[in-house]
Amino acid sequence: MENDLVKSKKENLRKLRDLNISPYPYKFEISDTTLDLQSEFKDLKNEEFGKEVSLAGRVMAARSFGAIAFFKVADSIGKIQFFMRKGETPQEVFDLMQYIDLGDIVGAKGKMYRTQKGELSVMVSSLEILCKSVLPLPEKFHGLQDIETRQRKRYLDLIVNPEVKETFIKRSKIISAWREFLDSKGFLEVEIPVLQPIYGGASARPYVTESNAWKSKFYLSISPELYLKRLLVGGFDKVYTVCKNFRNEDVDKTHNPEFTMSEYYSSYSDLNDMINLTEQMIEFIALKVLGTTAVTYQGKEIDVKAPWKRMKMVDSLTQKIGVNPLSLSEGELYEMCKKEGIEINNDEKKKGLMIAELFEHYFEADLIQPTWVIEYPKETTPLCKPSRENPTDLIERTEAYMFGFELCNGYSELNDPILQRRFFEEQKEQGRAKGENHPLDEDFLEAVGYGMPPAGGMGLGIDRIVMFLTDSATIRDVIFFPQMRPEKKNE
Repeated sequence: MENDLVKSKKENLRKLRDLNISPYPYKFEISDTTLDLQSEFKDLKNEEFGKEVSLAGRVMAARSFGAIAFFKVADSIGKIQFFMRKGETPQEVFDLMQYIDLGDIVGAKGKMYRTQKGELSVMVSSLEILCKSVLPLPEKFHGLQDIETRQRKRYLDLIVNPEVKETFIKRSKIISAWREFLDSKGFLEVEIPVLQPIYGGASARPYVTESNAWKSKFYLSISPELYLKRLLVGGFDKVYTVCKNFRNEDVDKTHNPEFTMSEYYSSYSDLNDMINLTEQMIEFIALKVLGTTAVTYQGKEIDVKAPWKRMKMVDSLTQKIGVNPLSLSEGELYEMCKKEGIEINNDEKKKGLMIAELFEHYFEADLIQPTWVIEYPKETTPLCKPSRENPTDLIERTEAYMFGFELCNGYSELNDPILQRRFFEEQKEQGRAKGENHPLDEDFLEAVGYGMPPAGGMGLGIDRIVMFLTDSATIRDVIFFPQMRPEKKNE
């Protein structure tokens, strides 16, 4: 059943149509934005007039006091007052006002004016309704407090909470600065297929779909890595992508099944080059968007200025537990994990995987300032070159951490086709219990067989960078439309 507010709005809609006033016209010419006018007329004195303007926006508040009335109107970047005063504003404007409700979109023409109380306004000479709303806006403090409702109905969140809109404006600027930096370093932005016949490049459970044309299964991309490396084989020396990835996994404060990331690869480079490039890029973005490298995130001061701290995984773990974990047997490591409450599946009872789990358990939460963790066990990925320090047990891999969260993942990329096949074979059962193991990509192995130059690569989560640079508590706060649990509809 309709409530009284909805009935009132629809009654006003009917009255407008009875008066032959279109409630949904096609167009309205706008001369300025609220932000431009606030800047241009900041020195306008009380009761002074400025230039003629044309503005449009959504009515967020309305008041009428007989001879004067006003609307608070919000456009895409700010708010301003539409001021009506008898003697200055035609009577037909006052007549139209009685059919305008909160939430309606209106356009007005008139001169800029600062009221006696100092409010910068448009002294309205003509008013037009541009869109008649039929549903009432929620009250800011009472009707839209539930976080899940705000994320599910982001359009209402953006209307009612201006600070949310500011977060997404910053997100756009961060991605633009990201591209600007990589473009300036000679990288070429490329696209990879989202629908793939074989998924790979990460350990994750994929989303599966069917091709009607080919009568076969396809998978939504979990990573662009293997396609970007094919482009290195094809002769592109520096490539990057800003793309969507899809991982069929749980949702938490740093994970959403659909997310945005950037991967970038540079031929004739190694992991150290990619580490230096990445921390310079984050510094550049922070300065470009925020004007500083010192960021306050959830009450803690974090400085992203390069260079960042580096720590070796095995050396740090050795200091923590008093023995080099590489010297322990699988059984001893398993017992240590059990004692610490770390769950290990049967197909993950490999020394390297348990060492990585123990490191995360002991250190991850304390890595607040930007930190590179380097020299990972070889079992953690099949796509990375062996370590120059310990080629038997370790690989040239890094993950960067900030505020206890993983930020990015990079390698000195493996380009030995024989060793690549062997690593794939050795690790093909990993993740089986979670549905994350995947078939060999024979086309990728063939491509590497034709020769891929030495290269460094890095994959970095854009959503997480946006979280840090906007002081947003969860990944859902920086994704316009995060994946949500289906609503239960009342029958």
